[in-house]
Amino acid sequence: MNLDGKVAIVTGASSGIGQATARALAREGATIVPVARRAEKLEALARALGPDSQPFAIDMAEPNAAQAVHDFVLDRFGRTDILVNNAGILHAAPLDLFDLDQLRPMIALNYEAVVRTSTLFGRTMKAAGRGQIINISSIGAQIVAPGVGVYGGLKRALEAFTDCLRVELAGSGVKVGIVAPGTTSTEIFDDMKSRGEPGWDSFIPPMQPEDVAGAIVHMALQPERTNLARIQVYAAADSH
Repeated sequence: MNLDGKVAIVTGASSGIGQATARALAREGATIVPVARRAEKLEALARALGPDSQPFAIDMAEPNAAQAVHDFVLDRFGRTDILVNNAGILHAAPLDLFDLDQLRPMIALNYEAVVRTSTLFGRTMKAAGRGQIINISSIGAQIVAPGVGVYGGLKRALEAFTDCLRVELAGSGVKVGIVAPGTTSTEIFDDMKSRGEPGWDSFIPPMQPEDVAGAIVHMALQPERTNLARIQVYAAADSH
């Protein structure tokens, strides 16, 4: 199987897991709409993906972003086949040091944006009788530890929403799944490192973005009769 002729949207595509996923889906034949804030990086990625790729620069944390992406894709292609909600940020700190100004941005990007895009594209896919939504979570959704309550709590909420959406859309032709990676070396740890703290990817040999992208593509390549609802992929040295 391959993804020839499929239109795939990937958020957070300017770097890390999102960029690796866009590249991996394109290698399987999909036409990619990479979405992120950094226009220059998106343009460079789109050039590498080929002439059919249509980058869309926007901050997914903005309330109108999901609608803007939805309208852009429907206007250009008339449909969407795969939506990968990957964009996210991490702020983790002990109780005494947690910056509450980071709370709303994390809610907006890590949860609200996923709900908005999944809802809008889910409706369109349901009407078409086909499509797939893949939401990127984290093994952090299942970790109870100091300093990660907000990030892990939002990922747990994302998973609850995603599971409910999968059940609601069962039988409609629209598949919904979760990919939950463990420690992966990406820019998500830049916030920690900017405060002079080691990123989680410094404690063990981490996965690389391409490793997680492989799991996402594996989910996307399943036959229509199969919904692979969850993939949890760890770095080999992860002990959670």
